[in-house]
Amino acid sequence: MNDQNKNLILATVLSILVLVSWSYLFPQPEVQPDLTNPDASELATPSVAGPPAVDDGTTAAAVAEAANPAPAQQALAEAARISIDTPELSGSISLFGGRIDELRFKSYREENVEGSDIVTLFSPEGEVGAYYALYGWAPAGDLTQAQVPGPQTLWQIEGNTDLTAETPVSLIWDNGAGMIFRRQIAVDNKYMFAITQSVENTGNASRRLAPYGVLRRHGEPENLKGFFILHEGAIRQSGEEMAELDYKDLRKFEPHETWGNAAELVSAESNGWIGFTDHYWMTTLIPASDQSFDAIFKYYEGSDTYTAWSQLETLEVAAGASASTTTQLFAGAKEWETIRDYEDKGGVYRFIDSIDWGWFFFLTKPMFALLHWLNGVIGNMGWSIIALTVVVKAALLPLAYKSYVSMAKMKELQPEMEKLKERVGDDKQKLQQEMMALYKKEKVNPASGCLPIFLQIPIFFSLYKVIFVTLELRHAPWLGWIQDLSAPDPSSILNLFGLLSFVPPEQGSFLAIISLGILPILLGISMWLQQKLNPAPTDATQAMIFAWMPWVFMFMLGQFASGLVLYWITSNTLTFIQQYTIMRSHGHRPDVFGNILKSFKKKPKEEK
Repeated sequence: MNDQNKNLILATVLSILVLVSWSYLFPQPEVQPDLTNPDASELATPSVAGPPAVDDGTTAAAVAEAANPAPAQQALAEAARISIDTPELSGSISLFGGRIDELRFKSYREENVEGSDIVTLFSPEGEVGAYYALYGWAPAGDLTQAQVPGPQTLWQIEGNTDLTAETPVSLIWDNGAGMIFRRQIAVDNKYMFAITQSVENTGNASRRLAPYGVLRRHGEPENLKGFFILHEGAIRQSGEEMAELDYKDLRKFEPHETWGNAAELVSAESNGWIGFTDHYWMTTLIPASDQSFDAIFKYYEGSDTYTAWSQLETLEVAAGASASTTTQLFAGAKEWETIRDYEDKGGVYRFIDSIDWGWFFFLTKPMFALLHWLNGVIGNMGWSIIALTVVVKAALLPLAYKSYVSMAKMKELQPEMEKLKERVGDDKQKLQQEMMALYKKEKVNPASGCLPIFLQIPIFFSLYKVIFVTLELRHAPWLGWIQDLSAPDPSSILNLFGLLSFVPPEQGSFLAIISLGILPILLGISMWLQQKLNPAPTDATQAMIFAWMPWVFMFMLGQFASGLVLYWITSNTLTFIQQYTIMRSHGHRPDVFGNILKSFKKKPKEEK
């Protein structure tokens, strides 16, 4: 391996090591939610901005907070509820505000143990991690906030009292001033709700108002990963633009001139949606593809509350007339096939991009599709990861072959290079000229070994991304002791991999770094063996770094998901086989065993 390739690999490894070390040494600070009641302005319903905008025919491009009193916790606790029961969801809707504020996933559990609670997405206000969806109308013209339904409106039930995939529910509220509001809520067999908001004007004058939906999240989620490779936070699709904002980005918004709170407004003409995304779960407000709306993110510092608003155009309802609008709410797991169907069959524009595919999405998407197909054929995600790595390695074999051949030719020229150095001495310019002449004579391009490596980097980063973000790895078993490929290897060298009764440190603690499992140890060995295809570098500093590198990575990556470690082991093993075979085909037999023995020999001290 020549100096250029050594420096390239060394720089790449050190960069990765810095990123990994940073995530351990400087973890994201935990934000504890403030469960005290927000003030009135923070819980009020939005309203279409006041004069002169409301009377000149403009749409609801600006939203302001009205001064309704904060909702009483007692009223929320005492209000009747509508149960939600579908093949995938359970929960309830409170008649206080018509809030969808209890939602759980039947197919997913918090822990990979029998009897563990199922995953909770929505929780009512006042509970730790409160998170819920609200709908209502914003007043315009001479309407007041009290004359339109909002977070504190006490609705009545019309018809069905249980929401299922076959039976929608309908709510009704009469404002006592000539307007009757209805809200129909339906849900499919998976995670998509359809909310139809309607109003009947029985008065003598026309009325102007705008329907809205809002997601309200109290504090950051408890299980926030905070890892640079994954986006968690706010997400917005507006027209052709998709924006991803972290929670810290929402906190950095400047106070809005009208609302006062930190906020951002983007008007979307069509093809839009807005919401929050977690590692495995997501909630989004989805207007119809041809509906224009205002997409608004707000952060309330006083109560540490994050909100995502979707407010549609202002409607003018003539006396004796009615108006209605239907939007969708996705509240579910980020299942690739389900989200793809909502895009292809349901018409939700670019919904598949709600999954964080990363910079190299043009590679990540087909790789994910291939992994999904392999898992359907093989029936085991662990073996599917191995199969996918084999397929990718096979596809990259021509590049790898070219890289290894170039390195082999450079290695063959090493004796000639040493002679050149001895002949020209310290004349660097002369040495460079002689080297270029030698490369030209032997038809060797020193950069040809680097280019294939650079081309492979985005491909393997994409493969890493696929394995990291995919929901299918969560609680997916492989074999034996690996029963959750999304979690670190549970075995530990500290208790001799279960032979002793000693309980190893809990995952996430600092001591867990030294509690190595079987897979991380195999990862270190695979990296170490890969190094032994070549003799140790002659430079003492490089030799020391390369000697420690496999074991440093073994400890640093030991607490990563087992699926990722399995991918690295497979990739290292295949790389070893490829490189060994190619080197043998060019007449060079790597002395792996000899290089291993040399690494254990004590080097003699230099004489002073």
